[in-house]
Amino acid sequence: MVVSESQLVEAVARDRAAGKSVAFANGCFDLLHVGHVRYLQGAAAEGDRLIVAVNDDRSVAGLKGEGRPILTASDRAELVAALRCVHYVVVFGDATVERLLLLVKPDVHCKGTDYTVESVPERAVVAGYGARTAIVGDPKSHATRELLKRIAAS
Repeated sequence: MVVSESQLVEAVARDRAAGKSVAFANGCFDLLHVGHVRYLQGAAAEGDRLIVAVNDDRSVAGLKGEGRPILTASDRAELVAALRCVHYVVVFGDATVERLLLLVKPDVHCKGTDYTVESVPERAVVAGYGARTAIVGDPKSHATRELLKRIAAS
């Protein structure tokens, strides 16, 4: 379900009280594709509950460039939330997810295979509160940019 930050904090507190572990993943998820699904399935396997933080429209435009995002943040969040492996989706506008990580302190922060544990920007923050970073998903051979090129060519 798509939640606000305050709703997320409350939900994580309930889950932790019930003995559930929490995994966290984040990304733009503009034009959801199989690489995204495999990344989120891998992240879900790291904990009992999966939080997904979706970049807001402004941050996607800054990261991906002109013409992006294709879908609005609310649409992208709703699509991600519809995946069976996802428990909570929150939209964020910060440059990184550090603030959210410190807010909910997930047991594991999951990143895709375009990273190594050592190259994850938030690794020190996660280690600082005693959690771990995991690399999940299939090899990065899927990209929204490539899908857009294929659509434009057809």
